[in-house]
Amino acid sequence: MTGPEPGEARPRSAFRAQAPVVAAVAAVAAGGGAGATARYAATLVWPTPAGGFPWTSLWVNVVGCALMGVLIVAVTEWRTTHPLLRPFLGTGVLGGFTTFSTYAVDVRGLFEDGRPAPALLYLALTPVTALAAVWAATAAARRALLERPAGGGAR
Repeated sequence: MTGPEPGEARPRSAFRAQAPVVAAVAAVAAGGGAGATARYAATLVWPTPAGGFPWTSLWVNVVGCALMGVLIVAVTEWRTTHPLLRPFLGTGVLGGFTTFSTYAVDVRGLFEDGRPAPALLYLALTPVTALAAVWAATAAARRALLERPAGGGAR
């Protein structure tokens, strides 16, 4: 058997072909662990008392969404970054930090505790504030990172 002709691509090994996928999965997993740990730390610092409004989950989601807005501007519009940074920080860290599954459980818990008004407030407030946080942070990041003052001077 002869080798590839000059100029012909050599077939990649199965491992080398899968290495980028494995790296992305590892980045997401590592980031997810870090984000979930940060979320858990927030619940330890600011626990929700029994029967209380889930302020910690609300603010974790709002802060996480705001950070996602900054991240996306930073990695897609401001700087060229390593290809694994976005899955590590966005899907991993911020995906592990934000907790929309806990949001759903909290809403159900408020309803089950016979507290429909806080449940409905939380049900509406979380997505509205999360979307507002993404929008505001994206706009602020664009102003801070992309707009340059007239005359080209540094800020």
